[in-house]
Amino acid sequence: MTSLADLPIRDDLRGLTPYGAPQKPVRIALNVNENTHPVPPEVIAHVTAAIEREMRSINRYPDREFTLLREHLAGYLGGGLAPEQIWAANGSNEVIQHILQAFGGPGRRVLGFPPTYSMHAIIATGTGTQWVEGARDDDYRLSPETAAAAVERTDPDLVFLCAPNNPTGTPLGLDTIAAVYEASRGIVMVDEAYAEFMPEGKASALSLLEGRPRLVVSRTMSKAFAFAGGRLGYLAAEPALTDALRLVRLPYHLSALTQAAAVAALEHAAAMLATVGAIRDQRDRLVVELARLGYAPHESWANFVLFGGVTDPHATFERLLEHDILIRDLGIANHLRVTAGTEAETTEFLEVLGRINR
Repeated sequence: MTSLADLPIRDDLRGLTPYGAPQKPVRIALNVNENTHPVPPEVIAHVTAAIEREMRSINRYPDREFTLLREHLAGYLGGGLAPEQIWAANGSNEVIQHILQAFGGPGRRVLGFPPTYSMHAIIATGTGTQWVEGARDDDYRLSPETAAAAVERTDPDLVFLCAPNNPTGTPLGLDTIAAVYEASRGIVMVDEAYAEFMPEGKASALSLLEGRPRLVVSRTMSKAFAFAGGRLGYLAAEPALTDALRLVRLPYHLSALTQAAAVAALEHAAAMLATVGAIRDQRDRLVVELARLGYAPHESWANFVLFGGVTDPHATFERLLEHDILIRDLGIANHLRVTAGTEAETTEFLEVLGRINR
């Protein structure tokens, strides 16, 4: 049988491995930062009805400009954003791909600050954009001075930031984002996939958009909205920037069914986001209880906790898996990451972790 090595694949892709978070049929899955709470029945009914209506004209192409969806996303974000400032795609990964297709590519480079979201580097490579790395401060923090110095050293065409950071959960100050923007000549993207889980009253990078035409803030419905299977990511930026993304998107890239389901979910935003407070509570509980068990959890503004002090991460991962609990081994020395699940899921994870390491 032909192997990958036998094919005329691009040289810069040889030897690489695809993104591969484990997919295993377990009872408690706390590995990919999903919202583990079920979608409310009334929302399911509303989304189902919307899809059924859309099926009556499924023989026609969808609205290429996803007009109604953009209106709903702008309304959800608020802050005076106009639909013309919104872009959407099949998950935030495709949003990131569009940005790199439009502003990256061969001969261009994107700066990131690992450990960070692994798909940033993977998508950069897939678009022929050089991935360059800047260092972080202690405890995975990123100060304005450190970040701006990395921009000045590497002179990137794009800079990718995570606020809060994935996989560490680390907060990112607006002062750091502003400093990066001032030091950069190119696009600055702030990935706010977990923004809804930030503490109450903390400002989003959306507040920095005005007067910064090269700034992009991306979001997703996969996490707080419990819509991971719906595949809907989006961004806010200047209208000129969203115009640039039209040059690289495939025609009709958002299906009619995706648009209808997302609009219906947004019409029930309050119900869909009702679990955010409970998830924050479990995240904060994890920080306290993991420390009590002798681990070193990091502060998190997301829906997960990265914890250090794990003598053998792989062995601990496997022992948890034996108990039908799946978390994430990211390859960070002496660390594992766990998603904040329901109260029952969190309780069982902590109880089993406490038992297996005694």
